[in-house]
Amino acid sequence: MANTLKYAPTDQQSVAVAIRVVPHSSEHTDAVIAFNVRMREGGSKWGFYPDPEPDWIPHSEGASTWREYHLAVDDDGTVRGGYALKPQEWLIAGERHWVTDWQGPFTEAAIDVKYSPLMLKLMRGMLKDHPLLFSLGHGGTDEPIVDLLRKMGWTLWGVPFVFHINRPFRFLRLNRYLRGTPLRRVALDLLAFTGLGWLGIKALQGWHKLRHHAQGQRLETREVSEFGDWADALWASCEDAYACLAVRDRAMMNALMPATGWPGGIRLQMCNPEGECLGWVIVHDKTFADDPRFGTLRVGLITDCFAHPDHAGAVAAAAHAYLRSRKVDMIFANLSHSAWTEALQSCGYTRLENRRIFALSPALHTQLSATNDIRDGLHLTNMDGHGPHGFY
Repeated sequence: MANTLKYAPTDQQSVAVAIRVVPHSSEHTDAVIAFNVRMREGGSKWGFYPDPEPDWIPHSEGASTWREYHLAVDDDGTVRGGYALKPQEWLIAGERHWVTDWQGPFTEAAIDVKYSPLMLKLMRGMLKDHPLLFSLGHGGTDEPIVDLLRKMGWTLWGVPFVFHINRPFRFLRLNRYLRGTPLRRVALDLLAFTGLGWLGIKALQGWHKLRHHAQGQRLETREVSEFGDWADALWASCEDAYACLAVRDRAMMNALMPATGWPGGIRLQMCNPEGECLGWVIVHDKTFADDPRFGTLRVGLITDCFAHPDHAGAVAAAAHAYLRSRKVDMIFANLSHSAWTEALQSCGYTRLENRRIFALSPALHTQLSATNDIRDGLHLTNMDGHGPHGFY
């Protein structure tokens, strides 16, 4: 395996004569706040981070991942947009590469059409210094940014959404996504109070269990405060089992999951009866309040996971049992690797295709094409992108 690569954040890049792209700093805080005010007054829900120091994985010397913020600034210092980057070491076909997740760009084009060209300029600027670029998320294939990516020759892959309803009555009565019209609300209430909804959901989950393989041996689940030497040992024994994935050793995971602050969550270590660690999972658990998707449900999220694919079934079953013990109403995950989606389906999860978009730059797609099966061999989770944004 190649040695760890060296990388430094971009200091400055020129996008246009009238607009410069510069690293965010304290001198731009007031201008970012003014940008956010204009965006809100113009009817946009988007804005940018006023604080130049990221609250999640700020840059440190020798780090293998971090977040950095960049701004599009007029000659008079007015901020017209911004984006966030998360460079991270990935292992692709056995070799390490810097692969960068981007968030945004958020620009004034959302409220003023004269800034429409700025999005393309910022995308080109990011690609110049970070050719192995990707984004995970987006609300649908009809978003303007998705259309722009298509025109730029990016590859768009759908990532499955898998979910399990643990408490059907509460799910039918309290979720908001499915209860968007009076007719739907009446229908879901009828299913809830008659018990037909409970029967239908349990039958569907039982059918999924029958269609997929059993989970394997029962594992002991332990909550841990950090990733220790056991995480390095697991990484060393399993890293070659995937065609492509972000590095998941001890140092990387402790950087992504600090002891305090965002993104919170619970670290779970799964061990066999002999005490050998066969995998780990990061979960989040939250009771929502008037959320446009979940309403007032208590929801569990499988945020990240790692094990040999042969042990995915047992590790996923242990994570599922842990979240059920916390009385969550439903559990969901966004996972790309078939071993993990099938593992959860064997627990009764329903799989919906193409619910999130994995957008790959042309250079990243070319790099991944060196693997034998880039779609099935890719292990991708929420933590590889912006983390559990939208959940917390």
